[in-house]
Amino acid sequence: MSGQDKARFWVNGTRAALGLLGLLALAAPWLFDAGHLTVATEFFTLLVLALMWNLLAGYADIISVGQHGFVGVGAYAFFGLTALAHVDPFLAIPLAALVTALIAVPAMAVVFRLRTAYLAVGTWVVAEVLSLVAGKLPGFGGGSGTSLPIPIAKAFGSSSIARVDMFYAMSLALALASFAATWALLRSRVGLGLTAMRDNEEAAGSAGVNLPLSRIVCFLWTAPVLGSVGALVTLAKLRVAPSASFNIADWTIYPIFIVIIGGIGSLEGPMLGALVYIVLREYLAGYGAWYPIALGVVSISVMLKEPRGLWGVLRRAGLAEVIPVSHFPRARAPKHPVVAGDAFSGAPDNKVGAS
Repeated sequence: MSGQDKARFWVNGTRAALGLLGLLALAAPWLFDAGHLTVATEFFTLLVLALMWNLLAGYADIISVGQHGFVGVGAYAFFGLTALAHVDPFLAIPLAALVTALIAVPAMAVVFRLRTAYLAVGTWVVAEVLSLVAGKLPGFGGGSGTSLPIPIAKAFGSSSIARVDMFYAMSLALALASFAATWALLRSRVGLGLTAMRDNEEAAGSAGVNLPLSRIVCFLWTAPVLGSVGALVTLAKLRVAPSASFNIADWTIYPIFIVIIGGIGSLEGPMLGALVYIVLREYLAGYGAWYPIALGVVSISVMLKEPRGLWGVLRRAGLAEVIPVSHFPRARAPKHPVVAGDAFSGAPDNKVGAS
């Protein structure tokens, strides 16, 4: 078996494994108990957060440490729409995403005036300002937060087991939709420019890629998705509070860790990183302060070995793209057959040089 055949074998095998895992995810409510479904729900939530951060940092060169700001906005928007405005809870989720997108417009106008490390600090400042504003809003419990009314929670299931199943299904649907939409974006003309920016930003700009527009698209693309995550988190936790809804560790730091160890600038990387993170968390969370230390050691080790993460290690070992994003030009046959004398002027030989 040649090297190319081996690579094709591993790619096809990986795709088949992903397909089986997808079928397992669809059947999970009938196969696993509430505890396992809760862990799976957290996995899909973290996967969505990692996908969005990877799109910003891995393609558009927007190093955001304020992603938790939009998650918190979505959480508070969902609570306000359901508990205060009495909007249907199912309708409130997309409306919370819309509110987050609207908030992202002025936030983008502020942070896009900055670059590099200043932009990263700017995103964090915006997120902290949003958290402070949320703590001052009337009807939301102030700095300590407040609980979601029971009737709203029961709209998603009359029992706690039914609600766990519903939250799992919603997180799975959001993860699939986010993944498919991001894949479609990266396969589009905009995505072609983003891929060029990922590889060499200066060369992409010289080739005609509209760098500011590409960044705007990515920023406004991620905001409503993050808002949807905030709404789902509010449903799962049954309360809002600035410290929980705008939690920088859960909604920003851990997704960054996932992307770093999985592989930045790829679709496979966040999936691999989220799986590794969940496994590490389940085995190390009981060790107290050693848990974040272990995460730091793992991330530094991976970065020193391969800046592109674990997926970069697999690519260097010969594994090709499992989820195709790259465009490979195909040779096209000429519309009209080329005959002797037609290569330059299209005139037949007997007319060349005719007087």
